[in-house]
Amino acid sequence: MKSSDLGLRSAVAVLLVVVAALALWCGGIGFWLVCVILSLVMMAEWADLDGVDRKTRRMAQFALSVPLALMAPASLVIEVHNFFTLGLLAGAAIFVAIVTRRPTLAAGVIYCGLPVLALVFMRRQDEGIVFTLWALALVWACDIGAYFAGRAIGGPKLWPAISPNKTWAGLIGGVALASLFAMVMHVFYGLPWRMTLATPVLAVLAQGGDLFESWLKRRAGVKDSGNILPGHGGVLDRLDGLVPVAPIAAFLVILPRFYP
Repeated sequence: MKSSDLGLRSAVAVLLVVVAALALWCGGIGFWLVCVILSLVMMAEWADLDGVDRKTRRMAQFALSVPLALMAPASLVIEVHNFFTLGLLAGAAIFVAIVTRRPTLAAGVIYCGLPVLALVFMRRQDEGIVFTLWALALVWACDIGAYFAGRAIGGPKLWPAISPNKTWAGLIGGVALASLFAMVMHVFYGLPWRMTLATPVLAVLAQGGDLFESWLKRRAGVKDSGNILPGHGGVLDRLDGLVPVAPIAAFLVILPRFYP
């Protein structure tokens, strides 16, 4: 990678982290709004990868916007609304599948909507900043660790047919840095042990999400899911690791209610 490309990529990455941190700190309507915007852009990119026309893409976005609207802080005043919203998200996916007869497009509704519900739910908890920061930053740490370990060590490829640049060394480096970050969160911010110990598994899931999105792009015959982020491609390219992590992280948050 050229130094100019690396500089642009780094600048955009820093800007994204700043926006995410500000939204996380503000919480409430600000955090929800940022999540909704990202989710709708992700849905558009998913639809483009699925090869649908603009009209169908917009219809899928409108269907997704209904459960997203119900995730607004003013709507989620009682716990049962989380389950109702989850059901509505599934209903939106079924609607898209029936109308378009494209189950892959319907899967995108779940793919783009479920992480938002998980993140909004975590942020609303008493320790929401800690929980949500952990879920977001473990993915960032995994990406950073994988990038530098992969470049420094190299070695056998992880899955060359899907993503020729990813290595086993990168996977191990990403898991290691994410786990170290979680331990720091545990020591200084009281991150519960169940989350700290689950972090290596979630880091592997983040890498799996990255590989899955690489497969989607390879199937569609494109390099990036979009071009909205200079040096990074699309929003899907940046949030692919968070998609599988956020719902599992939210489950770990709610777990003590089932097993106190």
